Amino acid sequence: MAIEFLKGHGTENDFVLLPDPSGGLELTPGRIAALCDRQRGLGADGVLRVIRAEALGIASEGEWFMDYHNADGSVAEMCGNGMRVFARYLVESGLESGPEFVVGSRAGDRRVAVRPDGSVTVWMGPAAITGASVAIVDGRSFSGVAVNVGNPHLVSIVDDDVAELDLHAEPRYDTDFFPEGVNLEFVNPVGEGALRMRVHERGVGETRSCGTGTVAAVAAALHLAGTDTGESTVDIPGGRVTVGLQRGDATLTGPAEFVARGQLRDDWWTRHG
Repeated sequence: MAIEFLKGHGTENDFVLLPDPSGGLELTPGRIAALCDRQRGLGADGVLRVIRAEALGIASEGEWFMDYHNADGSVAEMCGNGMRVFARYLVESGLESGPEFVVGSRAGDRRVAVRPDGSVTVWMGPAAITGASVAIVDGRSFSGVAVNVGNPHLVSIVDDDVAELDLHAEPRYDTDFFPEGVNLEFVNPVGEGALRMRVHERGVGETRSCGTGTVAAVAAALHLAGTDTGESTVDIPGGRVTVGLQRGDATLTGPAEFVARGQLRDDWWTRHG
């Protein structure tokens, strides 16, 4: 059985995309981890399986469901950068006529719009402020604003240059507050309507970008400024996105690019099952 793959990224947050409309692939945590390994696999921050919602028995307004998995094989609720890559694939492969349609995710349905230049806007749903907490990274304590964007985040606005932070160590956090783990964002305001950010993603480590994390960062910055509406650019190591917040909804706009496509070897797939 030939297993097709594509490799793509959204602001250098990279993914292996597996077209599997009817759900025939046995996508085990071991296979996902091997695919994402940058030495023994293709290398990626996560896997996007393109599958029909009905094949998973999930109710959705859209035909297609983004089945997203972190690099360690764990399941994730939502990925903003991945959703952009996913949406562009659906249009370019002819599975959606576009340019606007709905995609299902574990965080709920998300409306998307694929632009002629290849960029994509995702309506991300609400960014809910859920409290405050503290994380410890490299022996330092960082207080932050907890934000839920369909998945959990803790956003710390810091005075130190985020480029100088050491995010290699596995962070510690309040597991009672975040029982499913947490994505950590470290943010510098760099002017009106402009932020700079680095991120440590649960199940992955530091990544070049995190779409839901950029939404959480803008939501936290606006919250600390006493409002819940506004727009901001967010510069991450992998590029720039634009986030807009309105009451009850958020938009994320940024690039989506493909770099390769091919087929996985059957013996490799079987060995890592």
